[in-house]
Amino acid sequence: MRSRFTAFVLKLEDYLRASWHPSTRPEILDLDNSPDWASLRILESGHNGDNGHVHFQAIYRLNPGWGYLQEQSQFVRENGRWYYLKGEPHEGVLKPGRNEPCPCGSGRKFKACCL
Repeated sequence: MRSRFTAFVLKLEDYLRASWHPSTRPEILDLDNSPDWASLRILESGHNGDNGHVHFQAIYRLNPGWGYLQEQSQFVRENGRWYYLKGEPHEGVLKPGRNEPCPCGSGRKFKACCL
């Protein structure tokens, strides 16, 4: 999941398509209008044999403020390699408190970083 998030940040369409399972891979992947991704939080992950799941929250910048995409993703392992299968995304607005960690992932408090 972390490598796919990085590929979205860097807009590496070839990598994303290669890591997407052929049965659900979109024919066209347009990353030109993708958000300004800031950080990734893995909330839960696990696998049972060749089936895996990752529950994550990806944070992005809005103008002004912050948004998030949260998803429970499903992965499948074939020939020793994990492929993204599908997920159910949910988006929303993130409203961090002044003393909470900054959504950008710096490790600093929000009030001392991106407020």
